[in-house]
Amino acid sequence: MLLDGVMGKAKRRATLNIVYLTTEAVPFAKTGGLADVCGALPTRVSSRGHRAAVIMPAFRSIRNTPAVVESTDTSFAIPMGHKLIGCRLLKSHLPDSDVEVWFIDQPQYFDRDALYGTHAGDYSDNAERFAFYCHAALQTIRRLEWQVDIVHCNDWQSGLVPALMAADPQPHASVANAATVMTIHNLAYQGQFPRETFEWTGLDWKHFNHNEFEFYDQLNFLKTGIVAADMITTVSPRYSQEIRTPAHGCGLDGVLQGAADRIEGITNGIDQSVWNPSIDQFLPAKYGVDSWREGKTANKRSLQADFHLEQSDEVPLIGLVGRLAEQKGWDLIVPVLRWHLSENRPTQWIVLGSGDHRYEKELRELAENYPNRFALHVGFSDALAHRIEAGSDAFVMPSHYEPCGLNQLYSLRYGSVPIVTPTGGLADTVVDCTESTLADATATGFHVRSISPEALDEAIGRALNLRYHQPAKWAQLVETGMSQDWSWKKSAEQYESLYAKTLALKLASKHPKSR
Repeated sequence: MLLDGVMGKAKRRATLNIVYLTTEAVPFAKTGGLADVCGALPTRVSSRGHRAAVIMPAFRSIRNTPAVVESTDTSFAIPMGHKLIGCRLLKSHLPDSDVEVWFIDQPQYFDRDALYGTHAGDYSDNAERFAFYCHAALQTIRRLEWQVDIVHCNDWQSGLVPALMAADPQPHASVANAATVMTIHNLAYQGQFPRETFEWTGLDWKHFNHNEFEFYDQLNFLKTGIVAADMITTVSPRYSQEIRTPAHGCGLDGVLQGAADRIEGITNGIDQSVWNPSIDQFLPAKYGVDSWREGKTANKRSLQADFHLEQSDEVPLIGLVGRLAEQKGWDLIVPVLRWHLSENRPTQWIVLGSGDHRYEKELRELAENYPNRFALHVGFSDALAHRIEAGSDAFVMPSHYEPCGLNQLYSLRYGSVPIVTPTGGLADTVVDCTESTLADATATGFHVRSISPEALDEAIGRALNLRYHQPAKWAQLVETGMSQDWSWKKSAEQYESLYAKTLALKLASKHPKSR
């Protein structure tokens, strides 16, 4: 079969040219996990012998990083409706790599206080802003003067690109044979806008139909990318299944069911040069799998001292880091936290996060009422996030849905036993502690068996019971988690295979009669 021959040819290629389109990448712009993925994956793929570049908007935040951002003499204009919008390109590199980062500098659209909106809501012109970004990204690719093999789009903000490429009757030589990959990091964010914003796409209105880019009489950027891309990925295998169900499909489950043969789930990795307790610059005491008891005790004492918690090695410290949003399970966490504190149970808690003002208010009140047993830091601190993973005995993450999750991977690496709901990437990465998984030494954490405060409390109770009454089994749990490999190396290998497969299918599709 031609397909087998083409796939063999694609796999034998020494080098692929891959362009990543994203609005976030560490250290240049970040609101969530997308930035961590796009700051790490291109470098890991590049280290495997491929050529990679990143194209993103020149948000104001890029000027607040230690990375050098250079001006270039490249500029161009993009037709947007009845006007031409000019921009220029800036250039940098992802840290410690040869991966080029090209920034589309258009101050009217991107030089703002935030990336997508403020506390008052999303920016009203987001459809126009990110339609411009998609068009400008394709123009930037032309100026790379590469023969691009893969254009890897991330989330709704780059969702128009696969459609623009597919609709081009005379594609530029740089992308004439390129295949497109669309990664869904969180299906809940789709980029939906009123139908009149379709004009910013520059596409013929014939494409505004329910089989393509229309969604309940609105333009949907993410649906556009899903329909048009050659391959779709999600950030964990379980999430790739969940989004095809009404419960987690956010209205697009039917579309995704129709694209099932083009969907694959690849679990995100973590940067183990940054998240590694044996070398972590933020930790008062560094440790490894052979010295975790002493190391975690020292880090725990440091947290207790800094936050005026009762000094105790025996009382378990429960950590939480993340957005204060209902998706993350704070409607379950707050009642359980209140029970533990008001009933004087033998636990201490430490929380780092910000978000929903209702949860912030409740947590501040609890911190004021129980200052020696509950520590709270509203906001974000990278250093404190590392210290909480190192100093806590258990880490609670009862998300209602979680495409991948990174904190549970950090927790495993740092020996903070994760207590999670079995959804998305949490189910894929944390093995529930049962008699059988303890016996075969695969257990790494605890699953919350139903979505309720009572079930979360029961899972925490199981964890504390094991820690108090079976310390050898608890040590096994900790050490099993710490010994696992959740680095980007494994994920990059999977993406490399997926790119080869996608490119092979794209090439084969050009010769349908020979199939």
